[in-house]
Amino acid sequence: MARPDLRKQDLIAAVLERCEIKKRDAKPVIEAMLAVLGEALAEGRGLNLAPMGKLRINRIEEKNGRRIVVCKLRQGRLPDTAGDPDE
Repeated sequence: MARPDLRKQDLIAAVLERCEIKKRDAKPVIEAMLAVLGEALAEGRGLNLAPMGKLRINRIEEKNGRRIVVCKLRQGRLPDTAGDPDE
């Protein structure tokens, strides 16, 4: 079963939990990082960001005034979760 999309507020909450920092410190950094990633994709640049993986842009299309970026994300070996049906 597919999990719901990770939204910005969920990302911020997860970072706060892992890093034990205040939201006012983390939020501007996360928003700036997302802006930089978005700009790189808009320029047609791939991303090589461990541990997330390597993202390669296959094609970019313009439809109805919107940009559609079709990508391929390659990740390293993931932990074996065969015993957990939710994973």
